[in-house]
Amino acid sequence: MKIVVTAEGKDLEAQTSPRFGRCEIYIFVETETMAFQPRPNPAMAAPGGAGVQAAQFIVEQGVEAVLTTNVGPNAMEVLKAANIPVYLINGGTVRQVVEAYQAGQLERAMGANVQDHAGMGGRRRNPSPSVPSRKQEIGALRTKAADLRQQLAEVMTAIEKLEKES
Repeated sequence: MKIVVTAEGKDLEAQTSPRFGRCEIYIFVETETMAFQPRPNPAMAAPGGAGVQAAQFIVEQGVEAVLTTNVGPNAMEVLKAANIPVYLINGGTVRQVVEAYQAGQLERAMGANVQDHAGMGGRRRNPSPSVPSRKQEIGALRTKAADLRQQLAEVMTAIEKLEKES
C-alpha cells in the first residue's frame, strides 16, 4: 500500500511536519517493503491555495492514505473526493508514524482539523476550529523558521554567485 507522510527531511528518520499544504517534503512509502521516495512539495511556496494544490499533487501520486498532523478544509475536500483517508499524527519520525499506521494506532480524521490558511500563519476564517496543541504550534513555528532559514541561505548563495560573476 502506498501512503504519504508530511516530513521535514528526506528519509524515514526525518521528523514529520506539522503542516500538510506547506510542508517541505512528502515521503511516499510502500508499506509492505518500507521503500520510500521523498518528493518536494510543489505547492509549498504557492501564494494561495497551497492545500488544494498539495492535495491534488498527492492524489496524482496514487496514494491510498495520508499521514499528517494538520489538514485544512479545502485540502480535506480534495482528498475526500478522491477517497483518500487522512490519519492524524503527532510528531515523531516518518518511520515511527508509518509503523503506528501499520499497527492501526492512528486516528482517522473525519474532517479538517485546522482552519483554512492555517499553514500560512494567516487569518483563520473557520468559526469552529480544533485548536492546535502548544506542541503543534511550536512544531509549526519551527518548520516555518527552518523554511525561512533555507530561503535565506538560497538568497545569500545567489547573491554571492552574482557578486563573483561581476
